Amino acid sequence: MSHELEPRIPVLPTLMTAGNILCGFVAILEIFDGRHLSMNQHYHYAIVFILLACLFDALDGRVARMGGTESPFGRELDSLADIVSFGVAPALLVHDIVLKEIDTPKGLGWLISCVYLVCGAMRLARFNCLAAADVKSSMKGFRGCPIPAAAGVISSLTLLIIWLDSNEKEIGNWKYVLAGLMALLSYLMVSNLEYPSFKAVNWRTKRSFHWVLVTIFVIAFTVMNWHWMPAVLFVSYLMYGLVRPWVSRKWRQEIEIEAETVELDPEAETLALNGADADNAEKHHPDSSSTVQI
Repeated sequence: MSHELEPRIPVLPTLMTAGNILCGFVAILEIFDGRHLSMNQHYHYAIVFILLACLFDALDGRVARMGGTESPFGRELDSLADIVSFGVAPALLVHDIVLKEIDTPKGLGWLISCVYLVCGAMRLARFNCLAAADVKSSMKGFRGCPIPAAAGVISSLTLLIIWLDSNEKEIGNWKYVLAGLMALLSYLMVSNLEYPSFKAVNWRTKRSFHWVLVTIFVIAFTVMNWHWMPAVLFVSYLMYGLVRPWVSRKWRQEIEIEAETVELDPEAETLALNGADADNAEKHHPDSSSTVQI
């Protein structure tokens, strides 16, 4: 009987998620090594591995959807990977090179790091509750800023600041900017703002010739200017979520490359967050789909 309950593990998506976890773990090791050196080389490596984890996180869900292998096992494993790579690693990174220098009032930097980590965990837990109840959000997107995007903002801006300071370990008054931003990201992760997921972008996605040229240009320009372009891209995504409620539906569909879907019944969401089963949630929202990815 116990063997019948064993989940069947999709190989390729699981390998992508494993890459996410490994990148997060290596980033943490690099942060520890960076504590004992006068140069920022290890911090650079840590940031690169966090950004690589973002890439693996983007790939695992797409590989699962392309192969039709989405599963509760994949969702849970993805959340565990995310809390390591996008929760613990960025919190340690910013604490070590920024927040530990903030000692007025005493313990403020430590508190900001902890709040970021806890809010990230709560965001993942809320998502899993909704996904387990087969409740779909009103958009093909995320409720609250996704934790990989939050980690990308923090890591890419830290990389930019280190680069601007020409490899000096002390980053001066920049620490107050990153501290405030980390507190803002903590709130945005547990907020009700909608962020696009771009799940509709796949091998069958079709766009005009100009869109393709712009995409190629942006990718090439990012590779050539890797010190600062990731910060531009991640901050742009963060800002888009803030201004999105005022963007017209036509522009949203064009930017997000996906159509609007049916509105979520608030009662269905309440049932999901309070532990109701999928059947009860579906009674309030019969058109909801059975697959949701982070």
